[in-house]
This record gives sequence, C-alpha cells and structure tokens, in this order.
Amino acid sequence: SMNHTTVVEFVLLGLTNSRHLEIILFLFLVIAYFLILLGNITVISITLVNHFLQTPMYYFLRNFALLEITFTSTFIPSTLYSLLTERKMISLPGCFLQMLLFFYLGTCIFFHVATMSLDRYVAICRPLHYTTIMNSRFCLQLVLACWAVSFLLMFPPTIMIVQLPFCGPNVMNHFYCDTSLLLQLSCTDTGFIEGLMLIILIIIIPGTLIVTAVSYGCIIITILHIPSSTGRKKAFSTCSSHLMVVMIFYSTCIYRYIRPVQRGGQDSDKVLSFFFSVVTQMLNPYIYSLRNNQVKQALKESMLKAFSNSLR
Repeated sequence: SMNHTTVVEFVLLGLTNSRHLEIILFLFLVIAYFLILLGNITVISITLVNHFLQTPMYYFLRNFALLEITFTSTFIPSTLYSLLTERKMISLPGCFLQMLLFFYLGTCIFFHVATMSLDRYVAICRPLHYTTIMNSRFCLQLVLACWAVSFLLMFPPTIMIVQLPFCGPNVMNHFYCDTSLLLQLSCTDTGFIEGLMLIILIIIIPGTLIVTAVSYGCIIITILHIPSSTGRKKAFSTCSSHLMVVMIFYSTCIYRYIRPVQRGGQDSDKVLSFFFSVVTQMLNPYIYSLRNNQVKQALKESMLKAFSNSLR
C-alpha cells in the first residue's frame, strides 16, 4: 500500500492562524517547557541523592518525572520551532515517529498514574504491610510492566497506520501528528483500525481510571477515620490536589479520544490536547512531588549544602 502513497510530508496548521497569538503561545510554551524540565529534573535529582527519599513512592515519582520529560519532548520542541519559524511541515517518517512516541509515552503515563495511586492506597490503607508488598523487586516489575504493556497495546495499530496509503490532502488541523487525523487523511478504508484504536483506548483510559478512582476512594474512606482533624485536613489537601490533576487529565483525554473519529478536525480538539499534553504535565511535578514536605526539606538541605560548599 505504501507504493500508492504520494504524500511526502504533512502540514500541521498548529494552534492558531494569528501571528500575534503565535508569539504569545511561543512564550507560554517556552515557559511551560522550562517549568516541566526544571520540575521533573529537580524531582529526579533530589530523589536520587537524598537518602530519606529512597522509598517506593519516590521511586515511582522519579520514573514518572522521566516519563513526563520524554513525553513532552516528543512535540513541544517541534511546536516551538514551528511557532518561531512559521514552518508547519513535517516529513512522513517524522510524523509517524512522533505519533508512535506520543501515544506510546502517553499510554505509559496512564499506567504510571494508576500505579502511583495503587502505591498510595497500600501506603495509607495497608501501612503495616507496605514495605512487604511494595518491595524493590515488585516496584521494578510494576514500572517495567507499564512500559511493556503500553508498547504491546500501541505498537500493532501504529504499524497498521504506517502501512496506510496517503494520496492527499496532507493538511492536519493540529499541532502534532494525531492518530485520528492521520486515519482521516488516508485514501483507503480505515474502519478496522479506527475500531481497534477505540477498543485499545477504552482499555487504557477508563481501565486505568477505574484503578485510580477505586484507590483514591479507599484512601478517602481511610482518611475519614483519622481521629485528628489536622491529619484529615492535611491528607485531604494532598488527595484533592492529586485528584484535581487526574480529573483534568482524564476528562480531556476521554472527551478527545473515546468517541468515533470525527471528520475534518476540530479546533476544540486542539484545546483539549493542549490541556492534557502541556498544562497537566506542567502541574504534575509541583502537585505530586514539590509540594511534599519531605521533598521541600530535602531541597532546602541540598541548597544549604551547595551554598556552604560554594563559600569554602
């Protein structure tokens, strides 16, 4: 079928047609990407060097931070380049590679969120068995399973999409190579792949959402039984911030992808994609990690140590 492909590159229309808005979006994306890198690199660094942060929770957060860096790096640099130069072209192989990495790493994020919620469930609801259940071997197996299952789910439909013929048009109303829009641009019947993608996305998104929702539901019930009002308030504060990010992330993804392919591409789809791919990723390191008192204390100690060493 690739012999019938006449398209050699795709045109990504981007987030807006207004040059003034493009400049504003460029500045916002630069700041957002900087905050994503800064927040996640800080999480990785501080959890590696601090002895008190060598626990399963921070192990998962460190892997999650690495995942967020790689995920956002699949499209933000190219989007920034497009906004700066107004060059909106992407080659056929480049588009396929971006699509594969974006959806593979995005799938990993869903599984990691579910894994972290499961870890918090065991820590809060089964504290006496926490170290036994969440041992280093099991934590490693969970992380590897997230990466492996994500690959097994996303690789087959990706291979099918790569083999589709593209005869034109070649314009996508988006800022990255989106699977649903690629299917629309193919000059052959894509009904089977669309159905397969929908089934896979239902397994991934609502499936991991159920695990996350049940875990936090059990956590909230346990918190309600805490005798101290201060303890309840502190625990609810942490859970509410986690749930806020989870709700934004899942609600936008469900509305964007758990529905039949829409012909033409919608501007609202770009807004939803921007929220779950940029805004929530920018918030995650600060919500999940950097608000934590242990992380704050570890950062303070590291900065004081670095400052004292510089004085010497």
